[in-house]
Amino acid sequence: MTKKNSEPLKTALRLLRYIGRYRALLAFVFLCIIVSSVAGVAGSGFIETLVDDYITPLLLSERPEFSALARAVAWLALVYAAGIAATLFYNRAMVTITQSVLKKVRDDMFAHMQSLPVRFFDRNSFGDLMSRYTNDVDTLQQMISQSIPQAFSSAITIVAVTCAMLLINPPLTLLVFACVGLMLLVVRQVGGRSARHFMAQQKMLGEVNGYIEEMINGQKVVKVFCREEEVKAVFDAKNDALARQAASANRFANILMPIMANIGNLQYVLIAVLGGALAAAGVGGVTLGAIGAFLSLSRSFAMPIAQISMQINSVVMALAGAERIFQLLDEETETDDGVVTLAAVEEKGGILAPSQAAAARWAWRRPGETGAEYVEARGQVEFRGVNFGYTEDKPVLRDISLYAKPGQKIAFVGATGAGKTTVTNLLNRFYEITEGVVLFDGVPIGEISKSALRRSLGMVLQDTRLFTGSVWENIRYGRLDATDEEVVAAARLANAHDFIERLPEGYDTVIDGDGGSLSQGQRQLLSIARAAVLSPPVMILDEATSSIDTRTEAIVQKGMDSLMEGRTVFVIAHRLSTVQNAKAIMVMEQGRVIERGDHESLLAAKGRYYQLYQGAD
Repeated sequence: MTKKNSEPLKTALRLLRYIGRYRALLAFVFLCIIVSSVAGVAGSGFIETLVDDYITPLLLSERPEFSALARAVAWLALVYAAGIAATLFYNRAMVTITQSVLKKVRDDMFAHMQSLPVRFFDRNSFGDLMSRYTNDVDTLQQMISQSIPQAFSSAITIVAVTCAMLLINPPLTLLVFACVGLMLLVVRQVGGRSARHFMAQQKMLGEVNGYIEEMINGQKVVKVFCREEEVKAVFDAKNDALARQAASANRFANILMPIMANIGNLQYVLIAVLGGALAAAGVGGVTLGAIGAFLSLSRSFAMPIAQISMQINSVVMALAGAERIFQLLDEETETDDGVVTLAAVEEKGGILAPSQAAAARWAWRRPGETGAEYVEARGQVEFRGVNFGYTEDKPVLRDISLYAKPGQKIAFVGATGAGKTTVTNLLNRFYEITEGVVLFDGVPIGEISKSALRRSLGMVLQDTRLFTGSVWENIRYGRLDATDEEVVAAARLANAHDFIERLPEGYDTVIDGDGGSLSQGQRQLLSIARAAVLSPPVMILDEATSSIDTRTEAIVQKGMDSLMEGRTVFVIAHRLSTVQNAKAIMVMEQGRVIERGDHESLLAAKGRYYQLYQGAD
């Protein structure tokens, strides 16, 4: 079997493993389906007995007695009632199974997404990822709730009807089989052509959603540069491609049912003609009741085949969606083989020991054969000969070596693309270095667990990201167990307390839409407060004041100075006024540190830093 043919099978088997978690409920569903299908076939088969043994004698009787017919009709009604009840029960049970499976799929997707590296989000649009949670998951709903039970019901019905028809009249059964063969040929030809278009449709739907998400986020830029017509044209092209794929897929899907219905009608007429001829000729013991029962059974035989053919498109779409979901679930997770963790400690008899109190001091906890060893997290950082590239053929950092002592402020300046932010990304282990080593308090960061490493770093980014919730919750995001007093203290430290108090409900004010009701400066102040409440040994400020006006910057800078006191700080800035008091300034260009020193010495050297300071290029 080729890979092309085996992939849908693998996808289907993985999907069935999700459904198989509910075996007991599925067993009940299948039992109800059997009862429903058998009840329908039994009712159709009973028509022969009803006509030949009850209705025909009454027509020939001078004084008809209807009590026997009434009992027969009551029995038939009871059979159909059992089938209706079974159908109701299995449909309600399938709702529970479907929603449980979809919930589990979404849970697994979201949990797995949290373990993916930053690199994954660099190469996948947010809109396409959202499409997997919405459109692709939704395709599973119809398949699980309708296609699977209908397929099983149809299979049971086909077997039961075949047995009943063979018992009534084998020659007429052969005629039905011939018509069914024609139906299957049509399904193969028409249904197969629509499958590839449905898969392409799901892919194009993800692209369209990705483009819409990108344009929504960039709407201000679109309007500033008057690019409304251009983005409309691009969207029209993508939307047209989606429409073409959807039209092609549904064109074949929509003609399938009418073709199947007309073949069924043709079968119905042929059975009536052939059955009438056999009855008139007295061949095979064909009776009027037998013809009526056979006509009803033939309908019951053709209908499930038509239903299966219609569900093929639903299954194809669901498998296309499931394949995209499993592609996400199969993405490699962020590896973390670090064993050194971060612990809150206090000094007891000159020795660092674990502490349950609020963390005033942090320490690296290294496991050992004789017990854990604690090394105080002072914030000493060293890069030794670090090389890195996002791809192997394009190096970004070249031979970066630097040293930051505890409590020092280290600044990175340089043109856009020089590699400043990449340095801090490596410190967070968002990416793994190609060559060299980074030491944190003498411990290689590769030996530190990523969660512990990142808890030791407070980050304030240029692109602030707030979440729907109160101001309390947004600041406490830095440390979930922070008390109200600690949150207020962090806000005061960031000089955010005053403006928070002026909000309609103060700290209880709910922020919606990534803080859309706040100014850029206010959002940045909350971001700084969020980092402050963590109280980490190292702070990373990546263009933290770039979107704040000069007056607000002075207020923020005062709070930042308090925040940075006693901590190692890495600052990335374009405004050189914010880094003049740095202990060391690293001037970067094309991934290399080309100058280093303090503000005065770099100005005196009249090199690249001097040019940047003077505004020259």
